[in-house]
Amino acid sequence: MKVYFYILVILFSFLELSAQLNPEPKKVTQLFFPDNESIENVTPALQKKRGFTDYDELMSFLNTEKSKHADLVRVEFIGKSQKGYDIPIIYIHNQSSQKDKLKVWLQGGLHGNEPASTEGVLYLIYQLLNNADYSYLLDQLEFAIVPMANIDGYLKLDRYAANGLDLNRDQTKLMAPESVIIKQAYSNFNPEVALDFHEYNAYRRDFAKMGSFGITSAYDVMFLYSSNLNVPDNIRTVIDTLFVESARKTMDNNNLRHHDYMSTGTYSGDIHFNMGSTNARSSATNFALTNTISALIEVRGVNLGRNSFKRRINTTFLVGMACIETAYNHAELIKNTIQTATQPANNVTVTSKQKVYQKDISVIDLDSYELTDMTVTVRDSKQSAATLIRDTPEAYIILPEQKDLIEKLKVLGVAVETLEAPTVLTVESYLVSSYSRDETTYEKMNLQTVEATVVEKEMTFPAGSFKISTHQKNVGLVYEILEPEAPNSVVSFGVLKTELNQELPIYRLSKTN
Repeated sequence: MKVYFYILVILFSFLELSAQLNPEPKKVTQLFFPDNESIENVTPALQKKRGFTDYDELMSFLNTEKSKHADLVRVEFIGKSQKGYDIPIIYIHNQSSQKDKLKVWLQGGLHGNEPASTEGVLYLIYQLLNNADYSYLLDQLEFAIVPMANIDGYLKLDRYAANGLDLNRDQTKLMAPESVIIKQAYSNFNPEVALDFHEYNAYRRDFAKMGSFGITSAYDVMFLYSSNLNVPDNIRTVIDTLFVESARKTMDNNNLRHHDYMSTGTYSGDIHFNMGSTNARSSATNFALTNTISALIEVRGVNLGRNSFKRRINTTFLVGMACIETAYNHAELIKNTIQTATQPANNVTVTSKQKVYQKDISVIDLDSYELTDMTVTVRDSKQSAATLIRDTPEAYIILPEQKDLIEKLKVLGVAVETLEAPTVLTVESYLVSSYSRDETTYEKMNLQTVEATVVEKEMTFPAGSFKISTHQKNVGLVYEILEPEAPNSVVSFGVLKTELNQELPIYRLSKTN
């Protein structure tokens, strides 16, 4: 009897803790985020009352769709997670229609604590294959879809991969096995359009300090798309004014609130809202730097359990379908835009600075339970200005001992040549003129902050040195990874360790050679 009593105590303590993990008051859900019962119960999690899709259910769902649509669907494994799970990818391709299709990449579950991202992607797959209203899309589009990118994290509702790394902060240094596997599959597919589905935390710690009793985010979805200045202007314009704009209109038509993505940070003791992104370490910019029309979709949902679950899935589906239909309707424009963007620019933006200003945003006041406007300080990546610019080189030359760096670049889809014989070249070298190393780790790395002086010199490069031309589709990633001061470079991340007055093993080949 005593054992039974202790079991009950433990059980109720666990249930109380679980309830505390969901911060959403019922009144907020009822007033602002009622569920959407029009969503069909066709995906694994929707067919049960508790929990989310597990691995066996995921594979059963994918294999069922493969069996039903053998002429359209291929399911393969692209590698194993750190815990040994095979990572599935589903290809959808109507081979009986036109050959030169636009390639669309979709992924969900990169963060394991964002379950509606995976479920929304599964719902998209189901509708693409089973809803006759969408069958026409396969005439011009083909898909590669990774619905559960971070399986190990997802199965325990943990944001991180098994080794503790954030897979959406790892896309230039490629330290997690899953990052390498997924990025290689992406590079092999070489899409023109890419969408990464996520959920965001509507109850950030900073929000408790705002209003009289705290606030929560009012937006059903936020759009994160690149403002990196090494992404060509025409790519950024098409993403914002065509793709994201089509999703904005769809949200308006369905009475769903939306905004460009914002997160908070503290600057000189004040809370600022960072809007947009320029960081190559995460997918929205990483994809765009390959001259791909891309966006990261952030649906309101982290830590909310199954609150508004169908609403979150529906939002994911609606945004995804809006972008997919836009791709179908503008396939030729997209191809032409990418072709134009592949020509290298005259300058490389190494570092940039956001514009800071005041702006009103919509929030839900947790005292009054009212939707209200709040004036906040915004650091806007969309209005970034370059702070360090260099001329675009003809190519980069890298010494033979940097094989690990070269392998990372190849995984990212960068074309690399090897010098077959010793070659004399006039190049610009990087001499580290300012250096500091962060003793605390970020993503298990000690970050380095450097300034480099560019020095022209004649060098004999040994056979086996590597040459990376700037005349290639994925050149934006080359700039972000090799220019030492760039915030997500191999130098800044500490992947390539250096010190003061050291010459880096990376060289710039001018166009006069």
